[in-house]
Amino acid sequence: MTERPAQRTPNRQLAALIAEAGFSNAGLARRVDQLGLEHGLDLRYDKTSVTRWLRGQQPRGTTPALIAEVFTRRLGRRLTAQDLGLDACAPVYAGLEFAAGPEEAVDIVSGLWRKDSGSHAELRKIAFTSAGLVVPSRDWLIGRADEKVARAEPPARVPAQGRPAPRALLPSDLLARRRGTAERGPGQRVTGGDIAALRSVGELFRTLDDAYGGGHARQALVRYLEHECEPMLRGTYGEQTGRRLFAAAADLTRLAGWTSFDIAAHGLAQRYFVQALRLAQAAGDRPYGAYVLVTMSRQAVYLGHGREAVQLARVAQQGAGGSAPAAVQSLLHAAEARGHAVLGEVRAATAALVRAERALESARAGDEVPYWARFFDEAQLADEFGHCHRDLQQFRAAAQHAERSLQLRAPGYARSRLFCRMVLATARLGLGELDQACQLAAEAAGQAAEMRSVRALEYVRDFERRLDPYRDAAPVRTYRDRVAAHG
Repeated sequence: MTERPAQRTPNRQLAALIAEAGFSNAGLARRVDQLGLEHGLDLRYDKTSVTRWLRGQQPRGTTPALIAEVFTRRLGRRLTAQDLGLDACAPVYAGLEFAAGPEEAVDIVSGLWRKDSGSHAELRKIAFTSAGLVVPSRDWLIGRADEKVARAEPPARVPAQGRPAPRALLPSDLLARRRGTAERGPGQRVTGGDIAALRSVGELFRTLDDAYGGGHARQALVRYLEHECEPMLRGTYGEQTGRRLFAAAADLTRLAGWTSFDIAAHGLAQRYFVQALRLAQAAGDRPYGAYVLVTMSRQAVYLGHGREAVQLARVAQQGAGGSAPAAVQSLLHAAEARGHAVLGEVRAATAALVRAERALESARAGDEVPYWARFFDEAQLADEFGHCHRDLQQFRAAAQHAERSLQLRAPGYARSRLFCRMVLATARLGLGELDQACQLAAEAAGQAAEMRSVRALEYVRDFERRLDPYRDAAPVRTYRDRVAAHG
């Protein structure tokens, strides 16, 4: 990599942080290269590069931000390029930053929406990083809601004659007109109707995701965030309206992450979840922030990061506190159980499931449950039990709970029912009931073929891997014929 000409003074700030972190020059260079790969960058730094930085040379491009992120992860506190004695530059396009304030949060998340809504395929190839979970979850846990989120309309300039001067058109105005959204430019007054519309749109996209998979309308959701939600966040509103606006933006952003997760864009999904967590903090909504952390925990479970999944669920429990509704408490404990089950920790998983069950049983008729937690009912808890017992290879229990979930599950959760049916098929296979297992799986595989969901297809592939020891059996041949017929 080419560098700028050397500065005259050695970089003592960087040297001190290298010593604090316990890095060798080669170790720091290696970590910067690895972090670059997470962002789709092919960097070739080595110990000589670090020596030049220590002598005062400035790395180019986004490298200062990458170096700062390496130290942030190592030392557990947020560091900037300036803290390392390096030139300020735009942060590396990561979206893993937990913003210091609402304005910065809007800048980061809107940048994420804009880049994702364009033809930036590389964004969907960014890798998931378990190290990127530590700082945001910690900052959320110890942080408080922002003191002020209200945005006032900027005062008009008044010329000497005392009359407001006509405002010149800005590039953002012209861009908004091209998009057909000039009426939603900076300074628009956000109303309760605007926020109700955001909620309604969220329900629409949630329904599409449940029925057809995350890939069906994900891009439309991201474009909606860019063209409708961002102008609202940059508009004018009071404190109460602003909190509600940030809450609605957090929910839509989490959903954008969820749909990205469903199509296996895991690094992108992770970034959406981190930003949804920050928006929830601006909203002052601790239970919803805990829900975002549970969503992150579920992604970690899916990717096999059981320890991180457990930690995220526990942070969510601690942050939500004991005042959260019973359904939310149950959801948080069930998420922890899933992490323990992936790790094969039978006693810990069982204890967490018991806590989840007791919490849901304690719910009373008439309890106010947040709209985003209403899906978590007896059917969903039985589904969680089924998944845990499957992962623990307790197949009889897995089958019993999966069957109960399918019996209780209300219509409209097509993908969830598919997952549960595949859990039941896997359990039947584990019990030696090959014919029934293949029949269940063939039906689910047909449904998966109709969805735009990588997760649905992966459930099917997982079952097929388990079929390998029985590949020559008649039920397996019949299963493969049925699946092939789906194209």
